[in-house]
Amino acid sequence: VQLQACGGGLVQAGGSLRLSCAASGRTFSSYAMGWFRQAPGKEREFVAAISRTGGSTIYGASVRGRFTISRDNAKNTAYLQMNSLKPEDTAVYYCAAATTGYIAAVISKSTGYDYWGQGTLVTVSS
Repeated sequence: VQLQACGGGLVQAGGSLRLSCAASGRTFSSYAMGWFRQAPGKEREFVAAISRTGGSTIYGASVRGRFTISRDNAKNTAYLQMNSLKPEDTAVYYCAAATTGYIAAVISKSTGYDYWGQGTLVTVSS
């Protein structure tokens, strides 16, 4: 599967952005989906993940309550709604697909994913 992330940009602190991750192929609904981010000089950080049907979600501590992950299997697209953005949210955001589905032990780890998008830059100004 090929993943294409988009929706990044420059936003002021307190603002919102919605990222999209479009997947190619007919098997999108068979993948759990996740979002990660990487700021300059920092390690890749887990942001959020969603199960195949969308019935289960999990968030990283730093974004919980501000970000919402969702998916539309009919459109082969996953989303990340980001509200109340902070300067520390500045990073390249990556979407990823896990063929093993939503397994709690690994879904928040980058090693749990098989396919990655190219990343989209989010910059939050203070």
